[in-house]
Amino acid sequence: MAEDGERKLLDTVQHIVQTLGSSDTMTEDILKVFSNYDGRLSLDKIYAARGAAAAAAGGGDRSMPPSPPRPPPQQAAVPGSSARPPVTSMERTVRTLDRQISQFVTMDGLIWADSGDADRFLEAIDDLIGTVQELDAAGTNRALLDRADELLSRCMARLEDEFRALIERPDDAAPMAPGGFGSDGSDDDEFYGGADAYGDEPIPIAKPVTDYDVVIDALSPGSIANVHQISRRMVDAGFGRECAEAYAAARRGFVDESVARLGVRPRTAEEVHASTWEELEFDIARWIPAFNMVFRILIPSERRLCDRVFDGLAPFGDLAFIAAVRTQALQLISFGDAISSSSRSPERLFRVVDMYEAVRDILPDLDPVFSDPYSAALRAEVSAVCNTLGSSIKGIFMELENLIRRDPARVATPGGGIHPITRYVMNYLRAACGSRQTLEEVMEGDLSAGGRAAAAVDPDRPTSALAVHIAWIMDVLQKNLDTKSKLYRDPSLACIFLMNNGKYVIQKVNDSELGVLLGDDWIKQITTRVRRWSIEYQRTTWGKVTSVLQIGGPGVGGLPAKAMLQKLRMFNTYFEEIYAVQSEWVIADDQLRVDIRSAVEDSVMSVYAALIARLKSAPETGRDLYIKYTPEDVEAHIQHLFEGAAK
Repeated sequence: MAEDGERKLLDTVQHIVQTLGSSDTMTEDILKVFSNYDGRLSLDKIYAARGAAAAAAGGGDRSMPPSPPRPPPQQAAVPGSSARPPVTSMERTVRTLDRQISQFVTMDGLIWADSGDADRFLEAIDDLIGTVQELDAAGTNRALLDRADELLSRCMARLEDEFRALIERPDDAAPMAPGGFGSDGSDDDEFYGGADAYGDEPIPIAKPVTDYDVVIDALSPGSIANVHQISRRMVDAGFGRECAEAYAAARRGFVDESVARLGVRPRTAEEVHASTWEELEFDIARWIPAFNMVFRILIPSERRLCDRVFDGLAPFGDLAFIAAVRTQALQLISFGDAISSSSRSPERLFRVVDMYEAVRDILPDLDPVFSDPYSAALRAEVSAVCNTLGSSIKGIFMELENLIRRDPARVATPGGGIHPITRYVMNYLRAACGSRQTLEEVMEGDLSAGGRAAAAVDPDRPTSALAVHIAWIMDVLQKNLDTKSKLYRDPSLACIFLMNNGKYVIQKVNDSELGVLLGDDWIKQITTRVRRWSIEYQRTTWGKVTSVLQIGGPGVGGLPAKAMLQKLRMFNTYFEEIYAVQSEWVIADDQLRVDIRSAVEDSVMSVYAALIARLKSAPETGRDLYIKYTPEDVEAHIQHLFEGAAK
């Protein structure tokens, strides 16, 4: 009787369900009401009865056993067990999860504005992910699996929206308890709101800094904990790449605006090549601090944030990081490439060296930041631009050599003074040696390349790559000056020209690191040349004067007074001509001027004084002798030679 009564009760319930259950959801709700009202009306019994009735109506197998009890949705199957939940139980689970999740995905506001809602949503997602995995493993109900997958996709779309909103507007989320994910319990987690990055408030990284040992915490520990929870669910659901893309899209705007506020604007290579050097100098002056800010502060901070958001979720954190920073990093790198491939005019050396040093100094710090396979290519790009800037520096030195060679020998420098090309080259090299260590580094390797520099090495010279380059430039300069000296018709003035320029070179070498690079032996060689030019000047200018003054010894064989008077008149003529011309010549170096005058006095005064003394002692001329220039007059005139510049 009890069994008949229970069967009748089940039949009655079935009739009510068929009459009122106009949809699957309503049917499910009605069945739950009955099961809660009477213990005899458990869901398993009701479903078994419905299954038997359906089989009888369709002529199917009536011997099918009733379904086993449905495990809770959040429980996974016991490992190693061959028993799997029945399809009907999984269907009920999917329906229940659909109702729960639909409440959240259709919400207008941010789910994470209420921590309770966020927890319930995540719990439902965890159940759904487990259910999808079970259905996929069973492989017996493809339609239900597709339905669960569609529901999971809806969840992931809403999670992605929440994820981006939490990164871009972290203040909209509910506060978390202290000690959440990423918190170290200290006050160092300084919060820079993502919303401020797009508002009117200044971005902290845009302010000028001198200390690059800084990390920006763009999100609070609580916000990081929230987005980490989301990223973990998206990865577990197989949406790791979408999560990485969402993160990159959310952070890229902050990175872009940060770089823009540093005053750096995108420039194509064509624009760079078409710009004047004055414009490029301005751009470089902004590029260098921007490069340091981006690669020393902004990118490491983004790496730190990304590692915390995707903690334990490699490689998606690496993908998100490189996608967030790559565009702006490449923009900075491309400007360096454009400068490297532009004109190699010598005046660009110093700014290019500054750029090279900025990139070179950052390279060691990039290894921990770009350590994964996805960002290794960007690390290689930075290294490559460093090499191209180094090649540009070498090219500038080559262009300096060409500039010296091409400097025309058209007009002689007035008075045999220092030629502008000498001043330019020496001051240029002297200034360049202020970056000697960098230049040595850049030039290193040329000697082993078997090129021209290797052939120029002399055993008596320092043999560093930079020393060889500079010695080669000095040789090119000297050859150019030798050519220019031939513009002077007067060989004496050509000697003065070469002495002036040679002495200027020695002076600039001695008071700078050029002396260290070129070495003492090289300086001795140039000093010897200057001395040789001085001797040549004495011979060509004063040789005929001193020969005129030769009178031989006293006594037998001595010149008669008349011949000595003739010599005196010839001396006066020569001396006046020399003085009139050479008082307009220039010897720029004070000590060289003193040395040349002293040499002239030594060669002239003794023989001139001897001639005057002989004439005064001769009976024929002693009483009526007229001396136009006394020895003191001659000496005074010599002291006024080579004062053209002063006049």
